Amino acid sequence: MSTADTPGVVRDAVDGPAKSGPSGATTRTGSGNRTAYLVYVAGKLGGAAVSLFAVLVTSFFLFRIIPGDPVKAMTHGVPTSAEQLATLRRQFGLDLPLWQQFTDYCGKALTGDLGTSYQFHAPVGELIAQKVPATLLLTGAAVVIYSALGLWLGTRSAWHNGGLGDRLSTGVALTLWSVPAFWLGLLLIIVFSVGIGPIPGMFPTGGMESGDSSGFGYVIDVAHHMVLPVLTLVAVGYAQTLLVMRSSLLDEMGSDYLTTARAKGLRDDLVRRRHAVPNALLPTVTMVFINLGHVAGGSILVETVFSWPGLGGLFYQGLSVPDLPLVQGLFLVFAGTMIVMNLLADLIYPLLDPRVGR
Repeated sequence: MSTADTPGVVRDAVDGPAKSGPSGATTRTGSGNRTAYLVYVAGKLGGAAVSLFAVLVTSFFLFRIIPGDPVKAMTHGVPTSAEQLATLRRQFGLDLPLWQQFTDYCGKALTGDLGTSYQFHAPVGELIAQKVPATLLLTGAAVVIYSALGLWLGTRSAWHNGGLGDRLSTGVALTLWSVPAFWLGLLLIIVFSVGIGPIPGMFPTGGMESGDSSGFGYVIDVAHHMVLPVLTLVAVGYAQTLLVMRSSLLDEMGSDYLTTARAKGLRDDLVRRRHAVPNALLPTVTMVFINLGHVAGGSILVETVFSWPGLGGLFYQGLSVPDLPLVQGLFLVFAGTMIVMNLLADLIYPLLDPRVGR
């Protein structure tokens, strides 16, 4: 007699562990799982806090090894006496011992005060807030496009491993992943902005807007300026997502549970979507959240090449002085965003795979 004909056997097999012990066994099991998850979350939060402190320390000392005197750079070309230079150093706190500068910086950063920019004479927090919308628009659009494109192409490439489409998409991805983003951006400007041969210049060489439009025309103008920088970011970014997704799915292809799903008579596309892809998502989830972290940081080189008025361009301007409060604040924002995104990915893992965090 099969187990299907003996419901009691099935119930005992499923419910036995819960009924074999004291009446509170099930409750204790659920409580144990919650405790394990809380310990897992606490560990991840502690690791994120340590990482943020390491970033705080790094952001202070890293940019102080950059050659150059900020005060002399700001007064370049302007007759300035030694007394005036000393006054400026005292005004910016550069005359204090390094340890005191560090403690002042940490104390202010923990309260949200990132200091005052040397070259713009404005709070760093305000400067960052002004540039965030432009960066979110550019890199946010690019991240959404290349994450979706990479997941879709990576899934199809792995599922048809060895086919013509797989070889073609993998070859293109490896090529684009090897191309420096700034070089690709310059190439696109030469071909599609300046024009070459029979190809006329169709897109602006840089900037975010022309400045002579409003309303819906302004939206079209901004979208027109976004085409080349977004294309540059998508071309370089989708390749990494594709390759990670392809590799993860290939690792799942020979699993027994997929053979069982096929033996049940499920269609191939259902086996892929319902079983294989969800189990292959863990590494790709990390990649997607890292890409989301790039939204805040933008792309320094791409924004510089296309003169995009975002955080990347602002960081480049700060490095040219060097504007210590500005580059420190931006570095803290960039790295902090990445840490937060990685933390969110870690917290989502147990929802995708219950074995994580136990």
